[in-house]
Amino acid sequence: MRPPLPRLRFSMIRELLASQASGGQVLMMAAAAAMFVANSVLSEQYFTLLHLHIGPMGLLHWINDGLMAVFFLLVGCEIKREFVDGEMANWPRRILPGVAAAAGMAVPALVYLLINRAVPANAGGWAVPTATDIAFALGVMALLGDRVPASLKLLLTAIAVIDDLGAIVVIAAVYTKGLNLAALAAAAAITAALALLGWRRVQSVWPYLLLGAGLWVAIHASGIHATLAGVITALALPIRTTPGTPEDRESPLLRVEHALAPLVGFIIVPLFGFANAGVDLRGLSLDEALDPLVLGIALGLAVGKQLGIFGAIMGLVRLKIVDMPAHASARQLWGMSLLCGIGFTMSLFIAALAFGAGSDQEAAAKLGIIAGSLLAALAGLIVLRR
Repeated sequence: MRPPLPRLRFSMIRELLASQASGGQVLMMAAAAAMFVANSVLSEQYFTLLHLHIGPMGLLHWINDGLMAVFFLLVGCEIKREFVDGEMANWPRRILPGVAAAAGMAVPALVYLLINRAVPANAGGWAVPTATDIAFALGVMALLGDRVPASLKLLLTAIAVIDDLGAIVVIAAVYTKGLNLAALAAAAAITAALALLGWRRVQSVWPYLLLGAGLWVAIHASGIHATLAGVITALALPIRTTPGTPEDRESPLLRVEHALAPLVGFIIVPLFGFANAGVDLRGLSLDEALDPLVLGIALGLAVGKQLGIFGAIMGLVRLKIVDMPAHASARQLWGMSLLCGIGFTMSLFIAALAFGAGSDQEAAAKLGIIAGSLLAALAGLIVLRR
């Protein structure tokens, strides 16, 4: 009989913090490389490569719909683990990150809609500045070393996890068009099979992954965004709860999460960033830079996020509903709130859904995302360094 796998010596969330911080720094380099190539003599080759057809889809489509399904599988694992056996396993622990994440999504959306109120064609992009890129934010935070207390890193992770959950709901509810009922029925049947596997607590991960691949095909054909297959598959994976002790590697969900973290952090997300962050700025005019779509996203991320998250946290603390995070000052909370304005990966993803990949509106949205994320990152660094 195979001996049991050893328990993790540290909480997996702390391991993921380290891997996501490093992955975030790789993502920064990939985004910088994309901007360099898109504005160099290689620009034409870069954009031609992204639209190269491989089988039924272009390369960019395979990255955004195919590889990002694996990213969403990891996100789904993180969400389930945190709510079942992690930092948000009970309601008192969910109050602070839950309220902060909700405010951090609502205020940027309001900022965006206010700036674009006179341009009805831009209204569909309200969700673009609501996202937080956990890997990018933790990568910036890692540059500060011990200047940031561990409690804030955990709070940032918890807020981003709930933020991702909100983004998944928005993608499913808002950016779904024209359903194919036969494919949707097939997806429902596969989802039921996954649920049965989870209910029977099947320990091998391969049946879940094989059904998940079939679910991706069915959902892609149904008209719903195919990356949701990753989330549904993750939610079916069983996890063994271990209150008060380190997580158990034997749980299928933790085995999948632990295996995917480096693949997603160091390959899939940087590849997505390189494929989507390239914006040709040559010939950019002041009018284009000050377009309401660009300003709405940039200010939604850089201003709306900090107002929503910092205001919600300080409001809860002042009302004595929650305590301040351990060893953290109000200034440090403000710096963390600024870093939550780094939307990047999820914002780029939502922009492609909202405006259509390759459209002029998507190009403007990318400019706003990059500008807003850079402003948020630099402001957060300055506040936390001091």
